[in-house]
Amino acid sequence: MRDDPAPAAAQRAVSPLDHRVEAATGHDIDTLWTHRDRSLLDEPHARLVDQHRELAQAETGVTFYRTLLHRLSSGEFPVDGALFERIDRTVDQLEEAADIRDTAARRVLAALEPIEAATATPPAPRREQTSAADRAALLAIAGGAKLYEHLLTGRMAVTTASGTRIPHAELQRLEGAGLVSRDTSHPVHAGQPVVLTEAGCAALTTVHRTAANQVSKTAARPGAWPSTPARRR
Repeated sequence: MRDDPAPAAAQRAVSPLDHRVEAATGHDIDTLWTHRDRSLLDEPHARLVDQHRELAQAETGVTFYRTLLHRLSSGEFPVDGALFERIDRTVDQLEEAADIRDTAARRVLAALEPIEAATATPPAPRREQTSAADRAALLAIAGGAKLYEHLLTGRMAVTTASGTRIPHAELQRLEGAGLVSRDTSHPVHAGQPVVLTEAGCAALTTVHRTAANQVSKTAARPGAWPSTPARRR
């Protein structure tokens, strides 16, 4: 039983990194290879394409030996000592091809990551509006609050130092937004302390600053004629 020839690079193999290369460069793989052949790429992109070509060739080798191993175990050949030797040899070749492929993939990543970092744009910061009800709940919690579970009904609610009761669903929403946190080391029936997080404090501070700015904008400017007071009847 003769050995099969080495894999031929008849068609470009697809690698798991293709989509990242295309997303970072803005071109499909075939276009990048064409630009590289025409010397139209700068040094970082040219190095990336060279490394990617090595990866594609390595993927071709892995595919070849994996297909060969499948063929050997498909029942096409008689089961004898020669087949076992050939399977063992193919497994070793497949393992070696996979090692070469993994090394090539690491080289592609090393060339790709600087390009991704250069083209990445930081996401715009999200400014989530806090509702009036949530602000009122945060103000109440700021003065001290605990989450209690009713022993008979099993219903849970937050009781604040001012006497305000906050439904458990609203507490969960505030927790999900990262505005409050509770100390779960205490049992719920005895009361779990609920406090504002840094984000919760910042939300209240932002509200106070906004209100102060609005008041200052409506205040009379220096030197302006005072408004006429309303007449008394």
